Amino acid sequence: MSVVREAMLAQPGQLPASASAQAAGELLQRPEVRAVYVTDAERLVGVVTRKTLVREVVATGKDPAATTLGEIAETPHYTIGPDIPLDEAFRFLESEDAERVPVVDDRHRLIGVLSRSVLHRRLAEDEEEEDDEEPLPPAA
Repeated sequence: MSVVREAMLAQPGQLPASASAQAAGELLQRPEVRAVYVTDAERLVGVVTRKTLVREVVATGKDPAATTLGEIAETPHYTIGPDIPLDEAFRFLESEDAERVPVVDDRHRLIGVLSRSVLHRRLAEDEEEEDDEEPLPPAA
């Protein structure tokens, strides 16, 4: 059985809590970056998205260069461990209607991100491999 560690994106986009909102905005300009994970001594402390920047910086008139991510980061709604079976992780993401979830170790250090779309493809690949292993019935 495969586990989260085997399907997660290792080394997700992250910045320290002391980094500026402007630095997060620069990362979030890239279309493949949906969220910036905010860390303090490698421990996950929050998440910043485009929506966060608009709500917490732009709408309030704060200076993005002077506003730190520690001031605006949202606490993650949930995290997941690296050794959870993939089928269990998929059920969790489905039940929470989450597109992605940070993967943390037992010391709450950010080690990756699990995406529902990547997880879905991985489970489909695992299922195909299992189907390939089954012998064909004898011809009649």
